Amino acid sequence: MTQRLNPFATAAHLMKPLIDFGMTVVQSGLESSLMELVKIRASQINGCAICLHMHTQEARKKGETEERLHLLNAWRESPLYTERERAALGWTDALTRLSETHAPDEAYEAMAAQFSEEEQVKLTLLIVVINGFNRIGVGFRLSHPVHADRSAA
Repeated sequence: MTQRLNPFATAAHLMKPLIDFGMTVVQSGLESSLMELVKIRASQINGCAICLHMHTQEARKKGETEERLHLLNAWRESPLYTERERAALGWTDALTRLSETHAPDEAYEAMAAQFSEEEQVKLTLLIVVINGFNRIGVGFRLSHPVHADRSAA
């Protein structure tokens, strides 16, 4: 995979508002661990390696377990996630796959049962932001750091 261009260097003045918006959403008051799970889940669906690299590292720093990170792609089948996390992950899946799901009522109702109205907006904006960054990362083929001892032979 060859990087196409670095939008953060090429158009920093256009990327900065997205970064600032992302920081505002992240500082809005949702649980940090939940936000990292949402960012990782959307990045899994979208296949964004740079975002997966960044957010799994951040989740680990914040105390997330390897087991929960490894099983996140199968969150529906694992008992490791709380009802609130499940609701957020279901809403993440629905909005990230919007053209397929059309945000079904079941996903919204599960999320609304766990999140206040303001939290629903915060969560939805978080999903919007990470999907935006995923599209930039995948579209421009942004690469994550690779350590020689961890790369494939």
